[in-house]
Amino acid sequence: MKIYDDKHIKNIVLLGAPKAGKTLLAEDMLFEAGITHRRGTIEGKNTVSDYHEVEQERGNSVFATCLHTEWKDYKINIIDTPGFDDFAGEMIASLRVADTCVIVTNAQHGVEVGTELIWDYVKKFDKPVIFAVNQVDHPKGDFENALASLKKSFGPAVTQMQYPANQGENFNSIIDLLKMVMYKFPADGGKPEKLPIPDSEKEKANKLHNELVEKAAENDEKLMEKYFATGNLDEDEMREGLKLGMVHHDVFPVFCMSAKKNMGSGRMMGFIDNVAPTPREAKPEKTTEGKELPFDPAKPAVLFVFKSHIEPNLGKLTFFKVISGEVTGSSELINSQTGALERFHQLFIMDGKSRQPVEKLVAGDIGATLKLKDTYTNQTLHSKGFDVTIAPIDFPEPRIRTAVVAKSKGDDEKIGEVLSKIHQEDPTLEVGYSRELKQLIISGQGELHLTVCKWFLEKMYNLHVDFVSPRISYRETIRKPASANYRHKKQSGGAGQFGEVWLKIEPYYEGMPEPTEFSVRGKEFIDLEWGGKLAFYNCIVGGVIDTRFIPSILKGVMEKMEEGPITGSYVRDVRVLVHDGKMHPVDSNDISFKIAGMMAFKDAFMKAEPQLLEPIMDLEVMVPEEVVGDVMGDLQTRRSMIMGIDNKANYQVIKARTPQAELDRYSTTLRSLTQGRGRFTQKFAEFAPVPFEVQQKLAKEAKVAEPELA
Repeated sequence: MKIYDDKHIKNIVLLGAPKAGKTLLAEDMLFEAGITHRRGTIEGKNTVSDYHEVEQERGNSVFATCLHTEWKDYKINIIDTPGFDDFAGEMIASLRVADTCVIVTNAQHGVEVGTELIWDYVKKFDKPVIFAVNQVDHPKGDFENALASLKKSFGPAVTQMQYPANQGENFNSIIDLLKMVMYKFPADGGKPEKLPIPDSEKEKANKLHNELVEKAAENDEKLMEKYFATGNLDEDEMREGLKLGMVHHDVFPVFCMSAKKNMGSGRMMGFIDNVAPTPREAKPEKTTEGKELPFDPAKPAVLFVFKSHIEPNLGKLTFFKVISGEVTGSSELINSQTGALERFHQLFIMDGKSRQPVEKLVAGDIGATLKLKDTYTNQTLHSKGFDVTIAPIDFPEPRIRTAVVAKSKGDDEKIGEVLSKIHQEDPTLEVGYSRELKQLIISGQGELHLTVCKWFLEKMYNLHVDFVSPRISYRETIRKPASANYRHKKQSGGAGQFGEVWLKIEPYYEGMPEPTEFSVRGKEFIDLEWGGKLAFYNCIVGGVIDTRFIPSILKGVMEKMEEGPITGSYVRDVRVLVHDGKMHPVDSNDISFKIAGMMAFKDAFMKAEPQLLEPIMDLEVMVPEEVVGDVMGDLQTRRSMIMGIDNKANYQVIKARTPQAELDRYSTTLRSLTQGRGRFTQKFAEFAPVPFEVQQKLAKEAKVAEPELA
């Protein structure tokens, strides 16, 4: 395969709401370039990008898929991404390595909630944007309304490049405002005929062309001077002005097409070739130290891994972008995060599941390799002696979690291992065993995300599981002081066990005054790993308990704090004052005082008005204005405190504080209330007291569950 230099490479990512037509547009682009000889369909389950079994079964993209075309001396690397926000990790990783974003919108609907969500990610990466209004051949297709919605949502930078001469079921012609011609397509699509603009369209086309010329001139002082002097720019000058506008985000070109009929994609590909920035013209990558690393083939090799994927019967595929230098099939590079040496044996250009071997890839190009041993997503590989780490991708926090239970007990260990592999491929799926909850927990972006994870466990690894509601990480504390004592005495022949402990406990808070009723001999403030503090005071006088037994009492208290008396949850924010006790010259030992300390603490805790605390989440719910009332009503049934409402483009953002216990499967409810147009994020805010009746209910449930958790 031909090797392209950094001046002749274009990297684009196809983004858009579900069913916008990204996968079919990718099919068109490969077909137009001669990479494929027929166009696949979703119904036929034979598209190049949606080749995974789960994608064909579901009828939508789940993974980001790398493709390429060669078009008029340029190589265009294409990444086709899923439309559902559940797979945001695939979109974000692809955005990171692309140099231009092509956002595909549906001519029937214009800007959808999926488009709005994608725009949030696009803004973070600050990449040039092209809008492709697809499905203008649909009976309900309305290009003008779609264009108006784009302008309303994304502002005056939205720049019309074309419009359909006859949209709807008879669509076959596009008026191009840059070249000022009409493209008329044959019935089965493909290469169009170039025709003069019909007289009936000339006035409209001339007006829009002049607006386009003015938009191009705005981005360069010399072009503006020429425009003022002559009133026009030639095509090359317009391209230059539009490129500058795209790079500075002052121009978002809008094209129209029908991917289903293969009408219009070739013209957009030509624009990408001529106008979209190359990697060298794009913003340079940044290192973890904040330094810029330009795309320079003359520098030592640096690769950034943006995706890993394990293919059955093949092994691990590692996808990367060459940031500087070049990589060959025999390169040896260092993993900057692990220090491991990675030896390359093969390089590929990927088209879905098809691999095309190449000798080398240069700065700015995207490729893949097989069977790197110790390198995963978000890591950097570099030449020996050129130590650099590319700033990692900031993936979104999980929005939903579930507990995983094996249907066969013998599969527990295997399930943990497989989930760890899936996490290495998909960092947005977090996996961990909670010692506190005694459950294997996975956290992801939404119900669909978790459903696909379960599909892989069962279909690819033959591991059958149930997803159940995860337990809640409650905390226990006290509301008033209380005292207790406990004597541990055991005689079973020979040396016995004896220890007696008197202690007082109090609610702890920062800055509380020192105790005055006891003489303090020593104190220790412990930052608990589960949050909060334990203040432990030794107030023993007269040697009634030997100093060497004080650590054992502390150990007993700490053990009981790891399994609180109400629900078995962690205890926090308590001050313990050990002030009296007894010991035996022969029978007292560490275990005796550990048990006595534990039981005295437990007794005192139950007298001190124990309080259960629950995790409260800061919740932001973005919904269309017409369903705000329904969503707020549902939140109030979940014990939410509404903190306010903000406007964001065409949506309302409800801010609330909601107990985590009330958010189980909330994404399903929100999807139902908003017809799939809502989105939420959650972040831990604080622990807050549980209402009395809820605490009673949970305490009863904990007693019933004790044998199960033992």
